[in-house]
Amino acid sequence: MRRKIRVLVGKPGLDGHDRGAKVVAAALRDAGMEVIYTGLHQSPDQIVEAALQEDVDVVALSVLSGAHMTLFPEVLERMRRRGIGDKLLTGGGIIPPEDMETLAKQGVGRLFGPGSSTQDIAVYIRDWFQKTTGDEPFVAPPLPAPSATPDAWSASAAETGHHAPRPAAAGSSGARGATRTATAQRARAKTTRRTTASPTRPARKKAAKRVVKPAGRGTTRRSAKRRGR
Repeated sequence: MRRKIRVLVGKPGLDGHDRGAKVVAAALRDAGMEVIYTGLHQSPDQIVEAALQEDVDVVALSVLSGAHMTLFPEVLERMRRRGIGDKLLTGGGIIPPEDMETLAKQGVGRLFGPGSSTQDIAVYIRDWFQKTTGDEPFVAPPLPAPSATPDAWSASAAETGHHAPRPAAAGSSGARGATRTATAQRARAKTTRRTTASPTRPARKKAAKRVVKPAGRGTTRRSAKRRGR
């Protein structure tokens, strides 16, 4: 009987960028795995404790702060001390290839750098699970292929401030149609404001002027004219 692989995704240390970790967590969930995300600023002890309580098969760390040579060995050492050293410790981040080799010699699983495919991560975890446990992992039905695979474990464009959305070409028919529509909407809005303006304001001003004029002066002039006649 196939069973779902349980994966714990953790963000150890002071690294505050978790968009890449959330992308990987969502991709593994869509691949048919049960994913638990610990949140930001977790210590190695907290991550290992969560792995014990959740009874996970895989612990995946996202490290973008440059402290991978410290955090991965600490988590691995605590996993062995708590009796779950047989679980897979994997992850990724901005990690040089030579550091990946060093960590692999210490017992850390395969690590993935920026630009890695989330599908490759899911396939690697499934292969490890099947070889280690002998069980057939549950695989979710394939989803439609996205137009572009986001970078795994890396910071997003919103966090870095780069790669803003590209505007539509000025010469395209869609852009011209959108411009005409926006111009027509602005014209209608101006017309609406003019027609809905208060019609009593001019009348109030004229009434005020008539009230200000002295009433007796006009009467005296008319009387003088009549006398002259």
